[in-house]
Amino acid sequence: MNTTNPNGVDLLGPLEPGYRGILAPHALSFLVGLHRRFDGRRKALLEDRQKRQADYDAGALPDFPAETADIRASDWTVRAAPPDLRDRRVEITGPVDRKMVVNALNSGARCFMADFEDATSPTWTNVIEGQINLREAIRRQIDFTDEKSGKRYRVNSDAATLIVRPRGLHLEERHMVVNGSPISAALFDFGLYLYHNFDALNVRGSGPYFYLPKLESRFEARFWALVFSHAEEILGMERGTIRCTVLIETLPATFELDEILYELRDYCVGLNCGRWDYIFSYIKRLRGHKDRILPDRSQVNMTVPFMRAYSRRVIGICHRRGAHAMGGMSAFIPVKGDEAANALAFEQVRADKVREATDGHDGCWVAHPDLVPIAKAAFDDVMSGPNQIDEKFHVTGSAADLVAPPEGSVTEVGARENIDVAIRYIAGWLAGRGAAPIRNMMEDAATAEIARAQLWQWRVNGVKTDTDVLLDASWIEEAINIAEAEILEDPDYRLSGPDQVTEAANLLRELVLSDEFAEFLTLKAYDRLTDGLQVSMRLTEFD
Repeated sequence: MNTTNPNGVDLLGPLEPGYRGILAPHALSFLVGLHRRFDGRRKALLEDRQKRQADYDAGALPDFPAETADIRASDWTVRAAPPDLRDRRVEITGPVDRKMVVNALNSGARCFMADFEDATSPTWTNVIEGQINLREAIRRQIDFTDEKSGKRYRVNSDAATLIVRPRGLHLEERHMVVNGSPISAALFDFGLYLYHNFDALNVRGSGPYFYLPKLESRFEARFWALVFSHAEEILGMERGTIRCTVLIETLPATFELDEILYELRDYCVGLNCGRWDYIFSYIKRLRGHKDRILPDRSQVNMTVPFMRAYSRRVIGICHRRGAHAMGGMSAFIPVKGDEAANALAFEQVRADKVREATDGHDGCWVAHPDLVPIAKAAFDDVMSGPNQIDEKFHVTGSAADLVAPPEGSVTEVGARENIDVAIRYIAGWLAGRGAAPIRNMMEDAATAEIARAQLWQWRVNGVKTDTDVLLDASWIEEAINIAEAEILEDPDYRLSGPDQVTEAANLLRELVLSDEFAEFLTLKAYDRLTDGLQVSMRLTEFD
């Protein structure tokens, strides 16, 4: 039977074998409906972010909205979590490639957060094959054969509960154009996954669960509530079938935690402390405040006062509202071939998870299957039940606490490390890798964002290191040149080819030396991924 694509739709990526099942006309029609109904609202929300940024640049600081004081003061709770989301003591996160999907679902973690956002480079291949992988995983049709051992892996019967993180509202999917406009990447990822899998998930006693990234306000939470409600109505689902956890990874969102939960109260089961993006957001939103410049990123951890205030506020508000308070990601990963370094990495992960469990978090993230038992033990020692939601904690964190800069120093070593890791990560991203092991840490886009944001802020504000080195344009240019040459000569560098290293160094120069601060480096980097993209085909019929 031949069918045609919806009117006005152009697909600018090739249809490889298997892609037609995901990009079927009826699925595209669902996406078109989301686009036409919500894209104008999405763009208006992005404009609101810039208006708020103008206030920050003029000297304002984030504060709790006076107009929503009644929401913060009144008693209400979110809808209770479904059975397979009540115990989330360990969640593993990672990209949506086939090997990761199989290994993560079999890792022993309670949940797997399949990440289309910071851990995935949004090439057409990665995005569509990621959707295929998740569709097959839900139906237990996925397998993976290890090239070295020849061993074949399938998803176990006790697989982790699947949660999907679509891309943020700021990103577009340029390979799908509706009447000449790219579709929102967030709606593209969300819509395809939901459309193809909600029935199959229901059969398994689960549901369509999502992590929502980069939200900055209650209005953005309301946007998603409207999207969920509309999607449920169109697809014939009961209200509240879709469930979500909101990543609190932006500074403005911390001042609207109650409001975000309230807007999503029929859908939201928890908030997560996305620590690395949160640090980036602190730098980005307060970039014009010379009294709030952060020290080396290695000195900014979850124990510094503003990060501690943020995480404890999340815990207190979540438990008051009946929601999970999820801890964040410790980026340490196992170190092969160095027993002492490996033991140190495991101990750092253990200490981080013990702190989270003791503080009152209901679960946490890890980036590697070998870390699941360590994180699980930390929470098992504290939690006698599936979570700690019934344990009420005083809501702490004044407005001043949440923006208080930590003590620390800016060092030349720290600046050079920022340049090195940014080039390495961006080069890997341009080569199609969204999550990358760099110096025994699992890094994603948030790492590079922190690195380039700090370099920009230090340069613009005339910051000197603790040894009186001025981090001006000349110093940064020379340091980038040196780092680029060293990476190109590094025999152990495997993330990309030399062309991507050079392109990454050029992009870092553009980001750090520009007069204007780029909102997201992935927007600039996506220009490189889609450079020269043409209408290579019009989807007209399917077998």
